[in-house]
Amino acid sequence: MITIITIICICVALMLSSFFSCSESAMTGASEAYMADLEKNEHDHRAGMALKILSQRSRAVITTLVGNNVCNTLGTALATKLLVDNFGAEGVAYATLIMTFMLLIYGDMLPKSYAVENTNKTALQIAPVISFCMWLFTPIVYIMQKVVRWSFQLFGVKENAGGDIDIAEIRGAIDLYQGTEIKQEKEMLKSIFDLSEITVYDVMNHRQNMYSIDIDLPMADIIEAVRESPFSRIPVYQEKPENIVGIIMAKNFLKTCLQKKDSLDSLKIKDMLLEPWFIPETTTLLQQLQTFRQRREHFALVVDEYGTLEGVVTLEDILEEIVGNIEDETDKTQTAVRQTADGYYLLDGQMPIRDLNRMFNWNISDDNVVTIAGYLLDMTESIPDEGQKFVFNGFEFAIVKKVRNQLTQIKMRPLDDSEIAQEGPND
Repeated sequence: MITIITIICICVALMLSSFFSCSESAMTGASEAYMADLEKNEHDHRAGMALKILSQRSRAVITTLVGNNVCNTLGTALATKLLVDNFGAEGVAYATLIMTFMLLIYGDMLPKSYAVENTNKTALQIAPVISFCMWLFTPIVYIMQKVVRWSFQLFGVKENAGGDIDIAEIRGAIDLYQGTEIKQEKEMLKSIFDLSEITVYDVMNHRQNMYSIDIDLPMADIIEAVRESPFSRIPVYQEKPENIVGIIMAKNFLKTCLQKKDSLDSLKIKDMLLEPWFIPETTTLLQQLQTFRQRREHFALVVDEYGTLEGVVTLEDILEEIVGNIEDETDKTQTAVRQTADGYYLLDGQMPIRDLNRMFNWNISDDNVVTIAGYLLDMTESIPDEGQKFVFNGFEFAIVKKVRNQLTQIKMRPLDDSEIAQEGPND
């Protein structure tokens, strides 16, 4: 009878050892973000308990280690006594071999492997029991924590408080996701973290392509220009396009002109202009997005360090960095990318490199330039002629059309490894 009870106690100790080993792996690997989301959106009380335990990981680990070692020691002691009683002194060797095998397989490897494969699920299941054990072992855990801290101080080891999630860790978690179900959401999340590293210069509409109106035009011409414009806000310049003196709000402007249609000559364009808002080209997209929200505006003029106009940036430009291109009836069709029969991609010279990289998952450097035309000018250190071809960094480029000194249309294609022999110009 005593032998049967002893065997039952050994099995119970082995099961508890397995439970604490499983709990240790689950509580060290479970995701706080997942538990927080489950508690908030699913109202799962187990997630709330798990989140509370995860906020005290050190205490939880010590609790599982205490429980695990007590169970291992108790099981081994009972097995040794049982086998010594039956086999004499040789029972010690038998007990050592049997318990080592049992504890290694069933008390450690199997439960930990299961917990690693089902971390969050396991953490939810064991949270109530571990929470109770943490309360039950409070005195022992408290002493153990003190001993650990004293040991750290003795050996000059700095204890890491933990709890903070680094941005790099979040980016890494996003990159590690390999599924296809939320590929678009993955790219959007990555783009959000890039907002603090990208400047408005990288996404702005260059002054060369900016739609603006001369303030010295006759009122009738200004009205017609506003009416034909696809934009809601239009810069107004005086003498030269770089000298912006105000902004026309198209809707309000046309509304006022309609009300004063019988006395248009009395209207003064300067009285109808909004003050232009200038921002430095080094402003990050995150800063500008926050400023847009604070000022309740979504249009700003970009200037360089000398105050020279560089271009215009809008709220839509920033949002496109997150969600991708937002095309409407005002977008120019020539900026679209079209694949030709010979395998090249035909594109506008003003196509942003960032858009190409995002569209085709390429890795063309945009450290020094914004557009693909700028990339070729930077790489060749010259102004190429129509028909010239180049190979740079695994891509072949061909100049299709050139207007004055501007590369307006370019063909390009990625090369196979076998085609990459020597980088440089090939006329």
